[in-house]
Amino acid sequence: MRYFRIKKDRASDYTGDIDATHRWKIPGVLGCPACKATWGDNSRAYPSVDLTPVTAQADFEEARAEPIDEYERMCELVRPFLPPGALLQPGAALGPLVGKAQGRFGQLAVHSPWWPLVQREALDRLKNEGLRDLKGCPTQLRFRQRASPEFFELELLPVGHAHPDCLPPDRKPPCPRCGRFGLRLPDDLLLDATTLPAHLNIFRLVDFSVIVCTERFAEACQRLGLDGVTFLPLQAR
Repeated sequence: MRYFRIKKDRASDYTGDIDATHRWKIPGVLGCPACKATWGDNSRAYPSVDLTPVTAQADFEEARAEPIDEYERMCELVRPFLPPGALLQPGAALGPLVGKAQGRFGQLAVHSPWWPLVQREALDRLKNEGLRDLKGCPTQLRFRQRASPEFFELELLPVGHAHPDCLPPDRKPPCPRCGRFGLRLPDDLLLDATTLPAHLNIFRLVDFSVIVCTERFAEACQRLGLDGVTFLPLQAR
């Protein structure tokens, strides 16, 4: 099986622009007692999550950093609403993508650049090609034009790791308390084939904010003429 990294196609003439964020946010960590880091990363998103049953949902609307005990308490509040296989991290985004959009878009789009979007018709066509594992979640994007697309966000589970051969030999393990990995994305990313899922055609790596798809997904998009993104080959070992 071959794998590809999905990125925005900057060579296209599409003018689409999106100014949006997810409805709810897990707070970042303020001064982790184990690694001393203050950090948050909103690249991990679960748009299917609905926090309206949570009494304190308003506490999740503002992006901010909190002491680790408060961060962990808030994680436990949302954990029952997460999809199977989801992993939380400081700054994780929850709920629908809300905001404004304008311009011309392809059938596929990548926003910010970690959140993959697909138009309704394209999503239906991909599922008809046999890609039944795709989970599209409605967005709440307001377009400044009459002829506007209906975008869904693909919910990606964190699965798979980078191969140790592409990482610094003297790297430290993730923080045992807050989970911070603390490494920059390698210039030549190499996937660990033993950790890659057999049941998913598109997913997000656990280690880095990288969208990965199988050749089956890439070939279906190309066969159907779905544009707006590029597929960059990745090596797996």
